[in-house]
This record gives sequence, C-alpha cells and structure tokens, in this order.
Amino acid sequence: MKKIDSIRPGVAVIIFDERNRVLLQKRADVKLWGIPSGHVEPGETVMQAAIREVWEETGLDVSIARLIGVYSEPDSQVFDYPDGRCVHFVTICFEAKVKGGELKPQCSETLELCYFSPYELPDNLLSMHPRWLEDAMARQKTPFVR
Repeated sequence: MKKIDSIRPGVAVIIFDERNRVLLQKRADVKLWGIPSGHVEPGETVMQAAIREVWEETGLDVSIARLIGVYSEPDSQVFDYPDGRCVHFVTICFEAKVKGGELKPQCSETLELCYFSPYELPDNLLSMHPRWLEDAMARQKTPFVR
C-alpha cells in the first residue's frame, strides 16, 4: 500500500433538484466534477460540516434529509492531491434538500456548478462519486457502510 500522509473525516452532500438531477461542482484543485464535499473542522459535527461545505461551495442553504452511507474503503477513499499529499478519507455522505440561497460559488474551490442527470454524468468525475450517487438512488432505508 502507498504511503498515506493522514486520515481525515469528510462529508459529501448529494442534492437532487425537482427533475431528479444531481448537483455537481467542478473543483478548482483537481479540475474534476464531483458531489459537494469537504472536511470536518475541529469542533463541528458531521451534519454541521455538511451544511457548511454546501454553503461555501454552492451558495445554497440546505437541511439534511438522510444519511446515505459511510465510506472508508481504501480503494476509493485514498486520494492523491496535485501537491503530493495522500489522504485517506472516512466520508459520511448525506442527501440534503435546498431551503434557500442562490446557486453560485462562495469560494475559490468551485469553478462551476451544474445539475446533471444521474444517467448523463460528465466523464471527468471524481472516481468515488458514482458509487455514492448509486447508493443515494437506491433509496435504501438503512445507510450503506463501505
């Protein structure tokens, strides 16, 4: 196994619109599309982190609707950053509903925001995100643990 520099708690938030399209963010750090996601900061809960990350990256105010899953498998959760860091994430993935706000980036982490059909996702999508979306669309009552 490659050298992992750190393990970090992460959150990801899947947001569907009224046409059942999923909101994706084109990330500035890796120039790839992905589900809004980020790190849990010291002193905050995973739900607080999820709501904060969505606000920072999309300008939307959301409420958490359900827990989709907890993801820690190294095959999909070890991420190499362009600056050379290698991080193993334990990611809590939620589905959220939009309560308000305006869809526009609030930070430099976001290049673009767009809703996509789950069946017509961009080719340049972060590798672990299709699994999270597939699990969200399964509408399973109990969360996935992978």
